[in-house]
Amino acid sequence: MALARTGTGPRATVRAFLSQVHPVFMTPPVAAALFGAVLVGRIDPAIAAIHAVAIFAAVYTAHVKDGYVDFHIRGEDDEHPLTERGCRVGLALSTTVFAACCVLLWVLVDPVAVVLTLPTWLIAYHHAPQLDTNPLTATTGYPLGIALAILGGFYVQAGTISAVAAGFALVFLVLLSGIKVIDDTQDYDYDRSIEKRTVAVAVGPDRAYALAYGLMLTALLAVLAFAVARVFPPTTALAALAFGAVALVARRAEPTLATMLLVRGSYVFLAVLVTAVWFEPLAGVGFP
Repeated sequence: MALARTGTGPRATVRAFLSQVHPVFMTPPVAAALFGAVLVGRIDPAIAAIHAVAIFAAVYTAHVKDGYVDFHIRGEDDEHPLTERGCRVGLALSTTVFAACCVLLWVLVDPVAVVLTLPTWLIAYHHAPQLDTNPLTATTGYPLGIALAILGGFYVQAGTISAVAAGFALVFLVLLSGIKVIDDTQDYDYDRSIEKRTVAVAVGPDRAYALAYGLMLTALLAVLAFAVARVFPPTTALAALAFGAVALVARRAEPTLATMLLVRGSYVFLAVLVTAVWFEPLAGVGFP
């Protein structure tokens, strides 16, 4: 039985599976896992790689499951490269990779490392059709996964969770939740027609916009507050200023363009944070 819906043979099958790798959405979680490791200052490359692969496998699971539900079950999508069997095989493979990484983390680190990593797969697998129908979970699923990636990336290196790791995880949870609200506003008319309750559908586009930018502003103010309090290196304030400039431009744009700007702004935000931590190690600002 075929795994790919278009074409036959190994090449078509490989292309179909590779089509579920979406760099725009998969790069941030993997980068967040590595950022968590960078926060520690001393990195075991093998452990960092295992954790990063686990996060990648979790996000891949989310994309395959989401496509399976939206195309084969809900009939919302017009096209999908994998057959139903192909989706099941893809889910089995990604889950096997994720499970293998968890076993390695259990052996090489400890069970707590698995406790911090396992929820990323649970969120990914249950995003559709369970979590994406509720305004709260539809909005916070992806941001929560990134927050957990930061915490897990830190823990597998340090064997503990510090205030700075928790602070960065919280900032990204709030900031990315704001971006997700804007992203969902793109599909307001369609989501409303199928009674899919995103934040925009629940409260209306105007209020959703206000809530989204309120969340992003809260996250940026938190970065500034943490920097002033020396919880974060002072130079992390530059990340807040950089993203704030992008958000000001996005505020005047329509949802599709605003989402594109904000997603790329979040890349700049993360890059500046990594640079700040790399050149101003946390140990130098009073951290254990």
